[in-house]
Amino acid sequence: MRISSKSEYGLRALFDLAQHYGMGPIQSREIHERQGVDENYLNQILILLRKAGLIESLRGPQGGHRLARAPEKITILEALTALEGPLLPPEAAITSANGDLVDREIIREVWSELRAAVQLHLGATTLEDLRQRKRSRDGEVMYYI
Repeated sequence: MRISSKSEYGLRALFDLAQHYGMGPIQSREIHERQGVDENYLNQILILLRKAGLIESLRGPQGGHRLARAPEKITILEALTALEGPLLPPEAAITSANGDLVDREIIREVWSELRAAVQLHLGATTLEDLRQRKRSRDGEVMYYI
């Protein structure tokens, strides 16, 4: 499993939009300046995120980008899958006709367990969780009753 620069930058763009959620559309130039991502590359990534239904894009002088759903409704797994496709190959892709059948099955179980653990963790982590982490580091603790 590899996380490419596309996923890193895409997740940073989504996190940036999450931090400005409810403030209206955010222009890609603003994201570029805050996140230090090449603006042309960023625009390509934003297109992928829009096609995946994670963001909405509005044209015009007052246009920009915004999350399509609330930050607590967008998981890191959704974001990475939209940018990279499946994080680990499906079981059929790692099947080989050569070698001992039991050995292959044992190794396949390890990959399956890894896939499940990664998907569980990333599927349970939302953009809101990232916002909370940042607030905590900035000293802004939110209490919910």
